[in-house]
Amino acid sequence: MSSVNGSSPMRWWVLALAAIAVSSSYYEDDVIGPIADLLHRQRGFSQSQLGMLNGVISIPNVALALISGLLIDRFGPARIAFWCAAIGVLGAALTAIGEPYALMVLGRFIFGISEGAIFIALVAGLAQWFPRSGIALATALYLSLARVGSYAVDTSTAWSHPLYEHGWQAPLWLGTAITAIGLAAAAMYYRLDLRHRPKASLRTGVEQIKWRQLLNFDLSYWYILGLHVLYAAVFFPFRTTYAIEYFQHAKGLTLQQAGVANSWVFFAAIFATPVFGLLADRLGRRALMLSFGTLLLPLTFVVLGLTDLNLWVSTVMMGISFALVPAVIWPATTLIVEPRRLGTALGLITLIQALGMAASNLAAGRLADIAGAGAQNPAGYDVMLGFFFLLSLTALLSAVLLWRREAGPHGHQLEAVRSAAR
Repeated sequence: MSSVNGSSPMRWWVLALAAIAVSSSYYEDDVIGPIADLLHRQRGFSQSQLGMLNGVISIPNVALALISGLLIDRFGPARIAFWCAAIGVLGAALTAIGEPYALMVLGRFIFGISEGAIFIALVAGLAQWFPRSGIALATALYLSLARVGSYAVDTSTAWSHPLYEHGWQAPLWLGTAITAIGLAAAAMYYRLDLRHRPKASLRTGVEQIKWRQLLNFDLSYWYILGLHVLYAAVFFPFRTTYAIEYFQHAKGLTLQQAGVANSWVFFAAIFATPVFGLLADRLGRRALMLSFGTLLLPLTFVVLGLTDLNLWVSTVMMGISFALVPAVIWPATTLIVEPRRLGTALGLITLIQALGMAASNLAAGRLADIAGAGAQNPAGYDVMLGFFFLLSLTALLSAVLLWRREAGPHGHQLEAVRSAAR
């Protein structure tokens, strides 16, 4: 997408509506975690079944990652965002109906079609409204506000406590209502875009795909792809599927306390993500910052599994990591990949990331089932923590390899000071 002059004051309304739409998607994405224990007790779900409910939403990304860019170019990001939001409401409603289990899985799968495309569509939409000198800040704010949805769903165990007292289904209908709010925001954005979007210097044609060159990327790209995939495969399955239940069974927290403790990771990211993004622009050292942020991930699992330190220690560590890594890794990727191939590069990252998160969710659930993890056997969660620890060490290796390469003669100036208005 081409940049625009950014003179329209409506661009801030676009940012606000995009943030509401993506935040509602994030809410529904994470809606299973707070009711995991209820699904165990009231419906007898196994850990593997819980893993499937979150893992299945990543499967549609495997196909959509390859075609979403073409759909956005063909129909426009605003229209695609609206369609995705509507699909998301349907998926959320089927999940809330939830019986039989297969219908619940289908609902999560349909929601995954929405969740996988709406984020990219809204980012592309922002690129139409904001100039190059402002898109970095706009994207950072967009990412930060998206975390509001994750924060809200974790704290919902407190602010909507009466719903949880009615069982597993009522919180899911709340998620459906919030996705409907996101649909309304996407509809308003689509209407506003049709009437007021500034004229842009759009490309007149689509470059022919050269399949033999599809994977012909610089080595730094493969390192940062590995970091994208492995970091997501650790952070999201743990925090969105298993953390709240683990805090209840292994750390002795109530559902409300566990939800609040988990939510602070996302709450910190709301404010810290733009700060780390601006810091990287001012100081450079992006690969070094990525290495530090990734290092905090395996250390978090060491603290959780091997110490009796206050739970807030691990929460703060993971919160800093989650604010720092996404704030730096996305702009770093755009610096490593040549602009004409950026869409392909991001699509490939999204595809493999989806596979990684789905596999990690299922593997962690299976390991926990084999170990008999639960309220009666808190030690059974140790094997799951060990699995996430080893994955996070591999992510750290990718970050360190990227740092070493970027500090050498083949680097892409990730370690240099860059202008924020480049």
